[in-house]
Amino acid sequence: VRATGTVAFDERAVSVVQSRVAGIVEQLHARAPLTPVAAGQPLLTVLAPDWTAAQEEYLALLRARTPGLDPLRAAARQRLVLLGMGDAQIRAIERSGHAQTRITLTAPRTGVVGELNVRDGATIAAGMPLMRINGLDDVWINAAIPEAQRSRVAPGAMVKAQVPAFPGETFEGMIETVLPDVDATTRTQTARIVLKNPQH
Repeated sequence: VRATGTVAFDERAVSVVQSRVAGIVEQLHARAPLTPVAAGQPLLTVLAPDWTAAQEEYLALLRARTPGLDPLRAAARQRLVLLGMGDAQIRAIERSGHAQTRITLTAPRTGVVGELNVRDGATIAAGMPLMRINGLDDVWINAAIPEAQRSRVAPGAMVKAQVPAFPGETFEGMIETVLPDVDATTRTQTARIVLKNPQH
């Protein structure tokens, strides 16, 4: 069976970047959609008053000499964790004794910026999606299978794909599933083919 198709992101390899606190985007490090990013790379810096207030509260409890404050200190530390602060960051403010006023959000995976919802100076709310990172380890090809040939196509079948952008190269993949809907205009069904993409 020969069919045409389109290359698409693997929708399972998607990570949404969001801030756990309200704030203002001070600086975008990844400024455009489809910018390549590596896991752990800074994406944006957020000025976050709520983040600072929680740190100040925790530091004040650490400095206090009143007995019986251990449960309050533990609760204040847990609040920092819930606001998105890692153990290394918490230890850093414990050592320095000063609150950090800015949060740097980093890429949760290697891939590209699939969606960018903010700009420098934007006000953001807690939980608001800021970016979407699409992984590139695998890609999908959505191939249009003519209805008359549908019986010859099954999940698990191996596929060879050729792409005009890479003349002479053949990519191997496997049919993961045949989607159940039939396009009423073209009388085709979509086969989702998964291809490894080691060179991204």
